[in-house]
Amino acid sequence: MKIPIDGVQAFVHVAELGSFHRAAEHLFITQTALTRRIQRLEAFVGLRLLDRTTRSTTLSPMGKEFLPMARRIIDDLVDGLDRLRTSSRLGVGDVTVATLQSVAFRHLPSALRTYARAHPDNRVQVLERSGALVTEAVLQGHADFGIHIQQDPHPDLTEDMLMRDPFVLVCSRSHPVAKAKGVAWSDLKGIDLITLGGASGNRRSVEAQLAKAGLNTRGRFVVESTPSAIALARENVGAAILPAAMTKTLAAGLVEVPLVEPVVFRLIALVKRKNETLSPAASALYAVIRNELSHARTKTPAGRA
Repeated sequence: MKIPIDGVQAFVHVAELGSFHRAAEHLFITQTALTRRIQRLEAFVGLRLLDRTTRSTTLSPMGKEFLPMARRIIDDLVDGLDRLRTSSRLGVGDVTVATLQSVAFRHLPSALRTYARAHPDNRVQVLERSGALVTEAVLQGHADFGIHIQQDPHPDLTEDMLMRDPFVLVCSRSHPVAKAKGVAWSDLKGIDLITLGGASGNRRSVEAQLAKAGLNTRGRFVVESTPSAIALARENVGAAILPAAMTKTLAAGLVEVPLVEPVVFRLIALVKRKNETLSPAASALYAVIRNELSHARTKTPAGRA
């Protein structure tokens, strides 16, 4: 069913101006084109809306009843189009981004500050998730886009590489390896390790490397959050394997020792649904994050922090 919106617009103008001639001039069309629009509308509704003679144009009884509704239709359409144009031009709107907790804590505040200055009327909701839960939030449409650990290609997603963080060993300053310039993965044997389990996106990379080194893929202590891992390391009950980006805000008494032979990275990427256009507001935030976080890539560790 093709609704003749141009006919509704023409009807309103004729009704308000009382003349086909003046209405046609106002719409910048010929009277013939205007007449055709009215005729298509009347054919669509199956009623005569305008009574026209050589001397006057008046509303039929049904035309009088329809006029208030027609005005609302046109007003709502104009208002809606104006809002879309404003949104497109200024990037106005709400945005929801899902992100790793580590990125939310360390990298995202600066990007959000930049975005807020450029878009002071926009509202941003940040969903802090671990690992695969960021990806799931994007797939299910709970977030416009996300910041997650880069994964194998997904048919419904597209990724944009941001940065890479090497894994390090976080331990107390009194730990036996605290003064080492680096620790090989194979030398972790005999160390009480603290690893992340649950939905952590780092889990697969860490467990794979531990397996290659001939070690148990699960540490002696397995926790589900980085703060818990750091708390255990602070109490010197073990050493935690964490991304370097997580350790920049470590409390006093903890150090990070580079894990080498090999250096293993977690890759951080922006992720969004494939073949879906971001809203202007979301697109603007995506661009800010890509610009700021891509400049914050962590270098390969060369020594102790």
